[in-house]
Amino acid sequence: MLVVVAVGGGVLTTLGPPALLTAGVVLLVLGGWAVSLCLHEFAHALVAFRGGDRSVRGKGYLTLDIRRYTDVGLSFVLPVLFLLLGGIPLPGGAVWINHGAIRSRAVRSLVSLAGPGTNLLLGALLTAAVATVPMPVGLAIGLSCLALVQVLAFVLNILPVPGLDGFGALEPYLSASARELAARVRPWAPIVLFLLIIGVPGVAAAFFDLSYAVFDAVGGDGRAAALGYGELLFWR
Repeated sequence: MLVVVAVGGGVLTTLGPPALLTAGVVLLVLGGWAVSLCLHEFAHALVAFRGGDRSVRGKGYLTLDIRRYTDVGLSFVLPVLFLLLGGIPLPGGAVWINHGAIRSRAVRSLVSLAGPGTNLLLGALLTAAVATVPMPVGLAIGLSCLALVQVLAFVLNILPVPGLDGFGALEPYLSASARELAARVRPWAPIVLFLLIIGVPGVAAAFFDLSYAVFDAVGGDGRAAALGYGELLFWR
């Protein structure tokens, strides 16, 4: 199979078995996504710890040990499966933060923003690596796809929807009645949003257009990422 892609201002060409390229991209992206899930939750816990919630240390959230998560299946296994089957980096609720122990509303907002901020930083670092480090085209495609996944996770999580980090950043500043209403819809709102993204073309287009705009802003190679994304969802 001949693969041609422009990466970092140059054109790379490779000849190799399609199955090998697909397997490599899938393993790289899913493995990288699994690691980033841990880093996302670690960032929440670290900022919470520095902001006053000392309980996160006793719970083991500062160790990157996924066995300490509230529910490993929902917080780790399910997001990996959803990425492979649906192409959307579903967020997981891995750690419990004692928001009452956080010293200020601003810090509570930072706790929520730390997770998606980590995804955006990872995306930027990966795009920089692809643009500056010579590498095989298969690796460039896989890393570009992983960078796009990080940006997708950032955009999804930063939306002001109850149950997502974007709403968590706003919640400390809302009235008690607004927080009470949000608590009622929190278990279902992310699911409804996810179904809208995968089931309504207009919503999906808006989500991916915004994500690709952010991806371009951090220096991502859209063509390489799209090729990797296609390999990730090889079953389609």
